[in-house]
Amino acid sequence: MPKILMVVTGADSLELADGSAHPTGYWAEEVAVSHEALTGAGHQVVIATPGGVKPTADPISLDARGGVEEADARRFAAYLESIGGELAAPLDLATADADDYAAVYVPGGHGPVADLARDASLGRLLTDADRRGAVVATLCHGAAALLSAVSDDGAFAFAGREVTAFSDEEEAQGGLGDRSPYLLESRLRELGAKVVTGPAWSSTVVEDGNLITGQNPQSSADTARRVVGALARN
Repeated sequence: MPKILMVVTGADSLELADGSAHPTGYWAEEVAVSHEALTGAGHQVVIATPGGVKPTADPISLDARGGVEEADARRFAAYLESIGGELAAPLDLATADADDYAAVYVPGGHGPVADLARDASLGRLLTDADRRGAVVATLCHGAAALLSAVSDDGAFAFAGREVTAFSDEEEAQGGLGDRSPYLLESRLRELGAKVVTGPAWSSTVVEDGNLITGQNPQSSADTARRVVGALARN
């Protein structure tokens, strides 16, 4: 079965618009549900982070502060514990070769806004993967990873493509609001992406060729299923 590279943020802190530090990391549901669905379909998932650092789950993604029900939090935490060895020793993202993977999958949490959005190694990997038609998938704030795919002359690799991401409306309702260093939906639009959003907190997935994007944590399972389907067709 094709291998999938899951790129997880290594950031545990995000500088807010006012210069203060905000604890962050990956969103537990997005990693747990996606990983379970992808491996459940028979795919090998290789986890990578910038520098090969052990990633941190955003604290609020496992309790009521993040709108997560207690039973769900226990389920996500248990799954993450079951893959604890993989999370503890991820691949260094800079050493990953796009040719080795049929798909690159980037879950969110606010962490990608802090590190993946400006990771040059990731930018090259996503550009290479997209160029050869491999599946490129992002989920929620994981779409910040797409921002890294900008050439030296400022051209955005995903300009003109249909994508979705954590919406400005969702950021205002249940995210960081005006404390966010930038609004992801707006930033993608500024760079020329055709952003398509569904109702806030709905499961919304957008496919544009090999590019598959999910809007929010509620889209985790559907995004992973779309990736599995796309790989089956390839």
